[in-house]
Amino acid sequence: MHTVVIVIHLMIVLALVGLVLLQRSEGGGLGMGGGGGFMSTRGTTNLLSRTTAILATAFFVTSLILSIVAGYDRRPSSILGTGAPSGAPGSLPTAPLGTGSGGVLDQLRQQGQPPAPQGPQVPRSQ
Repeated sequence: MHTVVIVIHLMIVLALVGLVLLQRSEGGGLGMGGGGGFMSTRGTTNLLSRTTAILATAFFVTSLILSIVAGYDRRPSSILGTGAPSGAPGSLPTAPLGTGSGGVLDQLRQQGQPPAPQGPQVPRSQ
C-alpha cells in the first residue's frame, strides 16, 4: 500500500508542477506577458485554477496518508542505553588496536600525578 500511495503522490506532484507552469503569469515576469496565445481565454484560466486547487488538495491528502502509514508500525523506544554494549553480552569494551596497554587515560594513570609546584610561578624578566 505504501508503494501505491507513493506512486499516486508522485503523479500528482508532476501534474501539479505542469499545471503551475502552464498558468499565465500575473505580473508579466520575464517579459512574456503580452499577446494572445494558447492560454489566453478566461474559461481556460478558471479550469486551470480549479484543477490546480483539486491537485493541491490531493497532494495534501496523500502527504497525510504517507505520514500516517510511515508512523503506523513505529513503536516508542528509549534513547537511553538499557543493555550491554553491542558486542558480546556481558563483555567489556576492548582497547583500541595497536595501543598495547589500554588507552591514553590508562597510561596517564600509570604515570601518576605530576609534582605540585613549590611556589607561585611568576615570569621573570631577563
